Amino acid sequence: MILKVFGWSFGLTALALAGALYLGGPEVLLIVAILIVLEVSLSFDNAVINATVLVRMSPLWQKIFLTVGIAIAVFGMRLVFPLLLVGITAQLSPVEVVTLALEGGSVEQEGTYAFLLEEAYPAIAAFGGMFLLILFLEFILEEREHTWLSWLERPLAKIGKLDQLAVVIAIVLLVVAAETWASEFAETVLVSGLLGAVVYIAVNGLGQL
Repeated sequence: MILKVFGWSFGLTALALAGALYLGGPEVLLIVAILIVLEVSLSFDNAVINATVLVRMSPLWQKIFLTVGIAIAVFGMRLVFPLLLVGITAQLSPVEVVTLALEGGSVEQEGTYAFLLEEAYPAIAAFGGMFLLILFLEFILEEREHTWLSWLERPLAKIGKLDQLAVVIAIVLLVVAAETWASEFAETVLVSGLLGAVVYIAVNGLGQL
């Protein structure tokens, strides 16, 4: 049963590990293995939150979420999105960005893909962070039938009845973060974070159609 469901996943994972060993040796193999474990563990965590979102969707949007949405999450956000951000921030064409990514190079060497990706980190972190923060806040502020920590979950559910409270809290935290810890990149963090919030609201709105 396990192989029937996860056979392709196991096979692709084995190919990825073999490719890492072939291209980078034991050191790269270890890094890739750690990333795989991290990704799987985070995916379990995300699945719980995603399930609460899926419940509110119509059957049509549930299918779209589980097909197109997963494809966008896996390939779009992890592969295409970083390349796109580097291209935009460094004003490079898609071909140039892909070429740089394949060439590799040190993060400390100016002009390499790693260096440019590090430069784009504030925008990436703010955009993705806001999206996930609002998702998390909506999860903990949602009223649910069964609770584990009733003394905490019930008051949060009552507070959560305020419309768009999760978005308000997230934006306040974004402003605080931009003006304190990320003051050097305040404008970038604010713009990217607000875009992340807008995307979440749009996606959430589409899911309720």
